[in-house]
Amino acid sequence: MLLIFVFVLSIFLGVELISKVPSQLHTPLMSGSNAISGITIVGALLALNHVTNDTLSIVIGVAAVAFATINVVGGYAVTDRMLAMFKKKVKVEK
Repeated sequence: MLLIFVFVLSIFLGVELISKVPSQLHTPLMSGSNAISGITIVGALLALNHVTNDTLSIVIGVAAVAFATINVVGGYAVTDRMLAMFKKKVKVEK
């Protein structure tokens, strides 16, 4: 019951915090969340390394690694796109 309370509280806290962040800070926050997701991949790989022959644990571990990898790759793609918006366009003269 305590875990459900903490989970719901973290959802409300996350929504409030993200809604108060100015748009100039979204790129650094994305970079930080990408780093955290990278740590998640390492943790999922370590947990998968210690799994016994339980098939369900192996499936959940592989899914955790796959989802964390998708999150990291997608986060870096979004961050790259956001940073590209701030680059100045170079005019080419003919």
